[in-house]
Amino acid sequence: MTGILIAEDEDRISSFIEKGLKAAGLQATVVRTGPDALSSASTGDYDLLVLDIGLPGLDGHEVMRSLRAAGSKLPVIILTARSSAEDVLTSLEGGANDYMPKPFRFDELLARIRLRLSDASKVVETVLDVEGLELDTRTRRATANGRQVDLSAREFALAEEFFRHPGQVLSREQLLSRVWGFDFDPGSNVVDVYVGYLRQKFGAERIETVRGMGYRLV
Repeated sequence: MTGILIAEDEDRISSFIEKGLKAAGLQATVVRTGPDALSSASTGDYDLLVLDIGLPGLDGHEVMRSLRAAGSKLPVIILTARSSAEDVLTSLEGGANDYMPKPFRFDELLARIRLRLSDASKVVETVLDVEGLELDTRTRRATANGRQVDLSAREFALAEEFFRHPGQVLSREQLLSRVWGFDFDPGSNVVDVYVGYLRQKFGAERIETVRGMGYRLV
């Protein structure tokens, strides 16, 4: 049975999520502190982590960073009352797969959990090579013409989308949905900013702008 780890210190919320997940046929376990969240998530016994930021003992951001630094690919959905742009970006840069502000609708949370579980279950290549550029999704390393390139968690996720669809035009909307996992303000330029970062590291000529449509890895 699929196991979901819920790291939430508010009993009312954790109980609500736990009961809903069990009713949906999923196994759910609740922990209430940051250290317990990190310890449990590191065991490999769970398929997804629902993580609150404001946990006692260890901040949720630190839990997230520690997991990713240890190489964990456990899907993580941030669930928190903090909804500032800074908190959102900090969570995503730290390696979160999705972000939901409180208050929330359980049916939406369940849909996102199922989506992330579906993504994680797909068999995918671990080393992606596109004419001199290489991305190793297992070790989280990138190289350009034999030179190692340092990428943040969000830069790596964006690069992976391009590497898995070389030559294909990807719209800003597609990239927002696949990489950031939720709907940004339509006026946001976050995709353009991160494409700029990748161009600096891989070469400006490798990511082409297709006017009115999006971007393409060439």
